[in-house]
Amino acid sequence: MIHLARRALLGAPLALPSLARAQTPVARTARILVGFPAGGTVDVVARMLAEKLRGSWAPQVVVEQRVGAAGRLAIEAMQQAENDGTTLLITPASMVTIYPHLYGDRLRYVPARDLTPISPVVLYPFGLAVGPGAAGVNSVADLVTFAKQRGGLHYASPAAGSMPHFAGVVLGKAAGIEVSHVPYRGAAPAIADLLGGQIPASFNVIGDQTEHVRAGRLRMLAHTNATRLPRLAEVPTFIEAGFPQLSFDEWFGIFLPARAPAALVSALNGLLGQISQDADLKPRLEEREFLAAHMGADAFASRIEAETRTWGPIVRDSGFRPEE
Repeated sequence: MIHLARRALLGAPLALPSLARAQTPVARTARILVGFPAGGTVDVVARMLAEKLRGSWAPQVVVEQRVGAAGRLAIEAMQQAENDGTTLLITPASMVTIYPHLYGDRLRYVPARDLTPISPVVLYPFGLAVGPGAAGVNSVADLVTFAKQRGGLHYASPAAGSMPHFAGVVLGKAAGIEVSHVPYRGAAPAIADLLGGQIPASFNVIGDQTEHVRAGRLRMLAHTNATRLPRLAEVPTFIEAGFPQLSFDEWFGIFLPARAPAALVSALNGLLGQISQDADLKPRLEEREFLAAHMGADAFASRIEAETRTWGPIVRDSGFRPEE
């Protein structure tokens, strides 16, 4: 079972420095590295953060895309970055908790060696949805029956080696069904085929599916959050559906280069704590089904270590090996 310390992430009251500073911790323009294309969810969150950090962390904060190798290029760029607070990284959890198990010695970075964790900034769960290709399926139990009647289940995810990919692996093992993963290049084409009936089921970031669920074009059977979501109150959790193994979420986290000075770590973590409570930012995130999050740097490092251990046997048992 995958357990996450959600209470710590949601931000207990902290004694934080004021955002109004006469002098910023970084004296020149800072950049936030993003390993995914402009307009994607990581990029959108990075630009929201840059807006809030501008003038409080550095005089200017810009977003810089380093796209390629499924998010790995941005992390590799951190290895050459100056350790003066001018380079930040935002990345989904998978690149630091799952990729070490996928790529092994081929991975050109070691998260614990090459990155300084600061804090997660958002959390988001995954949803299991079905479309016209799974007529009559209205619950996870229905989907298990559907799969057993057909000798297995084909399901989509937005990328090979992603958390949604391995969520399907966990479901297959827990339900005792054969599952066949069909990877896509992003959520949009996966959902397009789900809507078209080319594939019966799909695990995706919940915010990428909710528009179609509310419009009645897709049926969301369950999601991986620990509790029901206010904006999707009718959708059960996997815990309620009888699969507590599928209780987890992913995060976008902020990092500095390795061995970042303690003063910079403390200052940036404090600013992110304030931003997580920002009355303007929170509703903008919630529109995308993201939950603003914050935790101390040491606690975040411990969470990364624990999640890395958790995903190891899941990845190994799947037998999946990336081609690239």
